[in-house]
Amino acid sequence: MNVWVMNVVPVDSPDTLPIIYEFGLFGIYHNWCESFNIYLRTYDLLHADHLFSDVKKRCKLQGLMTEVDRILRPKGKLMVYDTVRQRKVRVLEMNVE
Repeated sequence: MNVWVMNVVPVDSPDTLPIIYEFGLFGIYHNWCESFNIYLRTYDLLHADHLFSDVKKRCKLQGLMTEVDRILRPKGKLMVYDTVRQRKVRVLEMNVE
């Protein structure tokens, strides 16, 4: 089964993109306050690091979730590693239908 995965590292977060490349995966730096320049419904899995803690300082969560919905295919998943409100969040999965 082929799965299209996008690994996203916010531009002002810890730099984990070299690790992503070492595993032979695709990843990009991106500012989540702007739209991605990609086709609609392109990816099955969106993997992001420090997404919510970074974005709450600069953008509205509603705009971010709209962009996630635009990027993911139906039944796609969002996986986020982050710290929010002083508690460690290991993995957040969201089913997009």
